Amino acid sequence: MTWSIVVHDPATEAFAVAVTTCNLAVGASCPHVRAGVGAVSTQSFTNRYLAPAVLDGMARGLHPADAIQGALAGDGGREIRQIHAVDRFGRSAAFTGVHCVEWAGDHTGPGLSVAGNMLAGPAVVRDTVAAFLAHSDRPLPERMMLSLQAGEAAGGDRRGRQSAAMKMITTEDFPDLDLRVDDHREPLEELERLVTLWRRDRAPFLDRQPRRANPSGTTDMDAVEDAWKKAGLDLRFRR
Repeated sequence: MTWSIVVHDPATEAFAVAVTTCNLAVGASCPHVRAGVGAVSTQSFTNRYLAPAVLDGMARGLHPADAIQGALAGDGGREIRQIHAVDRFGRSAAFTGVHCVEWAGDHTGPGLSVAGNMLAGPAVVRDTVAAFLAHSDRPLPERMMLSLQAGEAAGGDRRGRQSAAMKMITTEDFPDLDLRVDDHREPLEELERLVTLWRRDRAPFLDRQPRRANPSGTTDMDAVEDAWKKAGLDLRFRR
């Protein structure tokens, strides 16, 4: 029902998932990330319990393949599942159950995995991978966006399109980026618009928020008010 890309960027310590499907609210169930550990997408008759189990296994040092097999061991529906992951060492693995609806398959490489099911054909995965590798000069969210767009151009989900999501985490316990398009005629176009807004309105200010390195974040009221004034906002803190 879905195809997705999971990646690790050691330069920024980022783990990220980008996913799209012809189903409602894919971002509510498929993408999972954990700082310092890895990224997972669980899909094809999704079992949401699998992703935390895989992340727990990778946190203990298991190879993603072993973490996936351990998570699937007690799942009676394993052969209709698809799950893939990447860890902090750039190791990746994917599982596509034998009963997943065609076309279904995956591709893994260093710091990267792409997997999908109910797709127009293998070109969807192939072109998603190729686009990601071809745009290594782009920031990670835009790079993943380009990869999904390439997969869509190759046919995408053979039923059509409805939702998309992107989630990225770096050093904090919460995502730096968490965008969802739950129901849209052109979900990738809308996701691209949201990524553009995030790049403009959120990304520049992430280092001002409470973070492990600065638990209180920016609290200088004069500095904040100055920024508001420069943005044309007539706002002041109560004093």
